[in-house]
Amino acid sequence: QVQLQESGPGLVKPSQTLSLTCTVSGGSITTSYYFWSWIRQPPGKGLEWMGAIDYDGSTYYSPSLKSHTSISRDTSKNQFSLQLTSVTPEDTAVYYCARSPPPVGPHYEFDYRGQGTQVTVSS
Repeated sequence: QVQLQESGPGLVKPSQTLSLTCTVSGGSITTSYYFWSWIRQPPGKGLEWMGAIDYDGSTYYSPSLKSHTSISRDTSKNQFSLQLTSVTPEDTAVYYCARSPPPVGPHYEFDYRGQGTQVTVSS
């Protein structure tokens, strides 16, 4: 059973960088051919895929967020991380990490997801 757990600060000030880490247990982030994604859900809105890192370390980003999003990994800790720079109150959301098989086109079908962590952007 794969488990994912998000961690990071719950409050970030505008213009700062949001940093979150996903710790994976029950499976390796280097196992072929899985993708490891970050997703968020702003209040009152649907889920938004932000980006992913695959089993080989290649990264993929949502075009709308690419300019201020970075995803990396630490294979020794079986973790992957999200950095979102220059945040605004519109980045307030519940942030999730998730696993999926390779996407079909732009569509990711997640088979495991963390419980999510609330991040509020406010001064």
